[in-house]
Amino acid sequence: MEHNPDQVDIIHHLVDSPVFLGMDLSRYGITKHVWFLWIAAVILILLLTSASRQKGDVPRGLRNLLEPLLFFIRDQVVLPNMGEDGLRYLPFMWTLFLFILVCNMLGLVPGGSTATANVSVTAALAIVSFVMIQFSGLRKNGIHYVTGLVPPVPLALWPLMLVVELIGLVAKPFALAIRLWANMNAGHIVLLVLLGFIFTFKSWPVVGISVVGSVAIMMLELFVALLQAYVFTFLTAVFMGIALHPEH
Repeated sequence: MEHNPDQVDIIHHLVDSPVFLGMDLSRYGITKHVWFLWIAAVILILLLTSASRQKGDVPRGLRNLLEPLLFFIRDQVVLPNMGEDGLRYLPFMWTLFLFILVCNMLGLVPGGSTATANVSVTAALAIVSFVMIQFSGLRKNGIHYVTGLVPPVPLALWPLMLVVELIGLVAKPFALAIRLWANMNAGHIVLLVLLGFIFTFKSWPVVGISVVGSVAIMMLELFVALLQAYVFTFLTAVFMGIALHPEH
């Protein structure tokens, strides 16, 4: 059955529509989620470029909004989990946090779409984090990072421990991807269920309850959008800290 683009757009939070602004470029792999990934990147480039051009010791305007967020990531996420070695990876952590945050927020805009509700997007972000985790460990510890993956155990247990440690390496990015994807979908599903009550019961009292409940869920999703960007960045910092300091 062929889908009506308008019907698909009603559940744009959960379904990656092939149509955006009347264009269907899905044959080239460009869907609505891809558009909003690009939009998030452009927004970040414009905002950060504008903020970085402001001069003076006292932040104002846009810089005054962004600096507390950036300092929070540095002082409460990177330094406690990665130490001074984490400062060289600070631009990556800032980019990761802000990009996920903007993607999450764009899904709350009418007509927008949550790219991070697509498991392919969260998997790509998790793979990037995984690469950075391994790179940081190899850069700091060299070959010792590889040889130190398996703790000192009797030789008979070494193959088993190697398998366990490799599974652990793969499980970390998998957990990052699934956690972000599931949390960004959960609120949208509840929202759709609440709105669906209107069409199911067709009653004015139900309309009032559904609308009030939907507004409450939208307010909660604002918090979830910020929280999930923080959680993804925090866990990446924790895993990078383990790679940088395996002796701990």
